[in-house]
Amino acid sequence: MNGVRKAIVVGGGIAGPVTALALRRAGIEASVHEAYDTTADGVGGAFTLAPNGLAALRLVGLGAEVEEIGQPITRMLIDDPNGRPMARFDGVPGLPPSRVLWRSELYALLHERLRQEGIPVSFGRRLVGADETPDGVTAHFADGSTATGDLLVGADGVRSVVRTLVDPTAPGPRNVGLLGFGGFSDHVPATGAGPDGPRAMHFANGRRAFFGWWALPEGGTAWFSNLPYKELMTPAEARAVPVAEWVERLLAQHAGDTPAEDVLRAVRPDSLVSVGSMHIQPKVPRWYRGRLVLVGDSVHAPSPSSGQGASLAVESAVQLARCLRDIPEPQAAFAAYEALRRPRVEKIIARAERSNSEKSAGPLARTLTRMLAPVALRTFLTPEKMFGPVHRYAIDWDERATG
Repeated sequence: MNGVRKAIVVGGGIAGPVTALALRRAGIEASVHEAYDTTADGVGGAFTLAPNGLAALRLVGLGAEVEEIGQPITRMLIDDPNGRPMARFDGVPGLPPSRVLWRSELYALLHERLRQEGIPVSFGRRLVGADETPDGVTAHFADGSTATGDLLVGADGVRSVVRTLVDPTAPGPRNVGLLGFGGFSDHVPATGAGPDGPRAMHFANGRRAFFGWWALPEGGTAWFSNLPYKELMTPAEARAVPVAEWVERLLAQHAGDTPAEDVLRAVRPDSLVSVGSMHIQPKVPRWYRGRLVLVGDSVHAPSPSSGQGASLAVESAVQLARCLRDIPEPQAAFAAYEALRRPRVEKIIARAERSNSEKSAGPLARTLTRMLAPVALRTFLTPEKMFGPVHRYAIDWDERATG
């Protein structure tokens, strides 16, 4: 009989609700505690769920719902600054397409499923500490409330409080030297009605900055940009800058880039999302201590350049629940979970670091990359070699986890 019957999940973003749903399927009750006072309705930009992330979500019963709200991407095009395709990837053979989602829509879907499952969610619960006993753990929140369970899961993001409780010396997130932007534009792509249409995502290594875009089924364009910027800028500081000023700076950085200039000139001002500095989570020495364990961005945030942040988070949530289901002693379950996850996530994080370096490079290095890319993409960088090992990963829920 599993000794874990009740879990406290700290964090109500993506990893926390998926952890609670996976624990419920494993026969473990959970409660979710979110630091902010409300749900994240209307908050956040777009992100991609790769086939491996979609497979993990199907294990908690959310596959069809996510596919319904997500835009399928069947082709990725690598463009030069003039908008000419240098190479294309049609996805990994035999796998379903990745889906582009808006964070606010996934948040709403997850919290609706928590409600349907009867999993309690509390808002305004900012964790300040935790006390452990031989039989359990008590979480203490800033509003004076507490929660008690057999273990505590830290799904509280890159600035995780739980990570500091597990290991006060653990590194925090590191600025990668890029600012993240995204939004909608009324620009109608020239390829909008062509064979690629809204199922193609374009990535352009521009003259001074990186730009990505895709056509929307209902018309217009969704886009994102990464601007080189070495100083740290918080999301609050980024939001304090007027939208018009950001658009002007983005246009300056993408001057001469096609179709980036046209997309940015038609930006819908109320849609612009500026997240400030992009981060990557350095290697975390300890993933757990006592009855506390970390999941998602709190322990492995690979930065948006990987295209795997959300997918890795939901994978880890499901694997943690599977280990707790099959291994009665929490420490042994945590050790098995870390052994399953650490090698995979650290390899993907290392790849994302290389991508960040390319995006923040100077003009000369960017030109050299554009010169070499077509040869590499036509020869040895096939979809299978680039994405196969990552996208084909699938958790066998029915297989028993062993310590």
